[in-house]
Amino acid sequence: MKTMAFRLLASAALLLPLQAAHAASDGSGEPASPEVVALQRDMITLDTHLDTPETVDRPDGWSIMDWHDVRSDYSQVDLPRMKAGEFDGGFWAIYTPQGPLDAEHYAKVRDFAVMRGMSIRLMVASYPDQFELALKADDAARINAEGKRIVYMSIENAYPLGMDVSMLKLFYKMGVRETGFAHFRNNQFADSSTDPDGPKWHGLSPLGLELLAEANKLGMIIDGSHSSDEVLDQLIAKSTTPVVLSHSGCKAIYDNPRNVDDNRLRALAAKGGVIQINSYGGYLRARKPNPERAAAAKALSAEMGDEANMTAEQYSAMLAKRREIDAKYPETDKPTFDDFMKHLLHALQVVGPDHVGIGMDWDGGGGVVGLEDVSGLPKITAALLKAGYSKDDVAKIWGGNVLRVLRQVEAAADPKAAE
Repeated sequence: MKTMAFRLLASAALLLPLQAAHAASDGSGEPASPEVVALQRDMITLDTHLDTPETVDRPDGWSIMDWHDVRSDYSQVDLPRMKAGEFDGGFWAIYTPQGPLDAEHYAKVRDFAVMRGMSIRLMVASYPDQFELALKADDAARINAEGKRIVYMSIENAYPLGMDVSMLKLFYKMGVRETGFAHFRNNQFADSSTDPDGPKWHGLSPLGLELLAEANKLGMIIDGSHSSDEVLDQLIAKSTTPVVLSHSGCKAIYDNPRNVDDNRLRALAAKGGVIQINSYGGYLRARKPNPERAAAAKALSAEMGDEANMTAEQYSAMLAKRREIDAKYPETDKPTFDDFMKHLLHALQVVGPDHVGIGMDWDGGGGVVGLEDVSGLPKITAALLKAGYSKDDVAKIWGGNVLRVLRQVEAAADPKAAE
């Protein structure tokens, strides 16, 4: 799990007055018209990185079927808000934090990842009239036509595979169709873009090259987000299928290690790949330090411990303390909808609408002033149309591009690899 301090520091300015959060003067953009909402309804709207499975597993009885308030419980995706935002689904992530590279921890994190995958499938099985697991690119249109939400599965951080690349086959059979390689720290497969110790492998490790080959054979989308520039270069060069950045940004707009420079964007696009723009504030622009808030978040994390081991009462108490921190030390320099759009529009200018998509990092730190949860997604469509992009362009950005990549991945897969 992403640590409590991480969640608190990355979360939306949840106690901002509603009128401030939606005022045009604060960079939050313009509300979508009924015509734009109707257009959104007519296209398949997908997000390539949803951390919502962690929210689904909360110990406090949280339900995907209820409308929740982001300012109260910090969640950003549930079925009512998906419907309000004409949001059809996407790639629901099996995320595991980076830990020690040894057999004991590999076994623990493997079991955790398997159970998180089962939680995603349980959600789908519990509400079969509302959700459906998607395994092929063509499943998306059918599920959407039936009025259900689309659930593709992905892996963020390949760490739980341990030293056994063949474990990827288990996750493929579970339903996973996209895999990343690293997260905040280097692991046994690849270097991270943000490891403070610098590169370990200068790209993919020998085991990472095996993982890439196995993912290509099985028919999984290759995800370069969180991996280093050297890893991305190697993925683009060596993958037999286009590479996707499931939730990244543009270095030309903000020079952060998690963001990608224009030359790499062009190389990604030349091989048919797609950058899915995220809304994680720390990657959108520089922010003024808030040391008191950071210290309070760190103290709360140390006090409460691992969310996975909390009782319902402990989790509720933690949420109450988070709200106290928000009230006492509010975020006063939170990135806005306009900051997000700068990255999206820049990527479109560099590589065009065939190679750009959306991966907001919902429930994993995403969200900006003016777009705090999925209920407001048509605002992105409105901004794209205002910028001069056609309805067909917008449909590609919202889902068409990643589905095109998935079709290419399926076509290139070895049909015997999953046996």
